[in-house]
Parts: sequence; C-alpha cells; structure tokens
Amino acid sequence: MTDNVGRLLLVATPIGNLGDMSPRAVEALRTADMVVAEDTRHSRKLFAHFEIPVAGRLVAGHEHNEAERAASVVAAIQNGRVVALITDAGMPAVSDPGTRIVAACAAADCIVEVIPGPSAVLAGLVVSGLPTERFVFEGFLPRKGPERKARLAAIATEPRTVVLFESPHRVRSLFADLCGVCGDDRAVSIARELTKLHETVWRGTAGAATAFLAETEPRGEYVVVIGPAPVEVRDVSDAEIEAALVERFAAGDTARDAASEVAAALGLPRRRVYDLAVTTQKNARTS
Repeated sequence: MTDNVGRLLLVATPIGNLGDMSPRAVEALRTADMVVAEDTRHSRKLFAHFEIPVAGRLVAGHEHNEAERAASVVAAIQNGRVVALITDAGMPAVSDPGTRIVAACAAADCIVEVIPGPSAVLAGLVVSGLPTERFVFEGFLPRKGPERKARLAAIATEPRTVVLFESPHRVRSLFADLCGVCGDDRAVSIARELTKLHETVWRGTAGAATAFLAETEPRGEYVVVIGPAPVEVRDVSDAEIEAALVERFAAGDTARDAASEVAAALGLPRRRVYDLAVTTQKNARTS
C-alpha cells in the first residue's frame, strides 16, 4: 500500500463460485502488506486463480493461534501496514476465525474496514422462502450435552427465522432433534453446495426433511433455515389489558410506554392496547 495508513481489511471470499469474488476484494488482496488466512494452502489456490502474488505476505490465522496472531496484526497496523483478513469461504468472523483479531484491532483504535461479498448465512436465508424481516444466526449447534438441549429448546420457541450451519455427517441427527423439539410441521429449508455446480435447495417441513435426507447422500456443508415458531393466538379481554396497563401506570409509565410494554407482553397489536391505555388513563383522571 502507498498511503502509510495502517488498517485491517475484512475481505469476503467466494463460498463456492469463484465468479463471486469482487474486483475490490481482488485488489485488496493484491495490495495488502499482509494477508491473514484461515488455511494458507486453501488461500494459495485462490491467489493463484486471480494471479495475486503471495510474495511472503500470507500468514495463518486460525482458531489455534488467533489470540497470538491478533497481537502481531495490531502491531503491524500500528506500524502503518495494511492487513487483509480472509477465511476459507465467506465473511471472516462468521462461524470462522477473525473475531479475536477484529476485537483486538478495535480495542487498539485501529482502523477496521469491511469489503463485503459472499455470505452463506444470507444466501441460505434469502433462498429459503421463509420470513427474512427478523432472523437469528445460530451457527453450528453444540454436538451434545445440556448446551445442545438448551439451544434446541430456544429454537423451538424462537419467534424469528433461525439460520444454522451443519456438517454432512451430522445433518440427519440434527433433524431428528429438530422434529423432537419443534414438531414435524415446522417449516424448514435445506441448502447445500450453495453457488456451486450441484447447488441444492430443498423446502418443506422438518418431518419431510428427514425423509429427504434419508434418500440423499450427505455432501458439502449445509445451511439449514427454520421458520419462526407458530404464534399462539390467545383471547385477551379488555379487562385483562386494562389491569396490566394500570400496573404500568402505577410504575410511572406514560400511555405510550405502557401500551408498548403490555402489547409486547401479551402478544397483542399495539394500536388496540394504546387505545385502551388512553381511555384507561382518561377515566382514572376523571374518577
């Protein structure tokens, strides 16, 4: 680089199709003083494809040495060097190494810039056909034990769409567990080999997914998308709403704040609760 301003560049790389590599990402890797890669052997192939010289700039930054590597990255940036951070596929620090390096750079007030691009999380989400307005990314679930059970239980009642990663040899057991906690009728999407020649996207229910997976040879990393938990519709009377509002008023809430709190707690439209809040407050003043 020529401007002597040190910084960290978070560079997204293809999740399968090399045609998804942006010109800006290629230029960043071509001109960076140092490139920290999850697997240097894998990244050398990427560099060779785009005719990017390595020239001693490529160093490893993986889960086993990330804390140590973070210190050397900060030192390099503070000395005016530009460091690019990449993983084997997609955006660094998303179920991949990079979080510690970014955190260390942020703590040291280093400049951190992102060069966005391919993301298996977003690709799997938008192709799923499931709601995208609100979603949560769970990454890889724990393989076993109480933590896995707790995460599965949270997914069962999660009101947002859930995105998971899973390996080919554990995807069948994942769906056996999902059916157990979410039920066979939960809407799901299964994507594998995204952006590659044999890209597959399957949509249906958790129960039907088990049959699909039983008939399919597990291959490639999976992106599993799970639809929001069904909303339980409960008949809430005006009297119950007014009682809850009175409690909020006693705590000092305004009509607007009380309506927001009660609507969220009871799972009701805010407009209905707000109208009752105004009426309840008015009646309290005139009584």
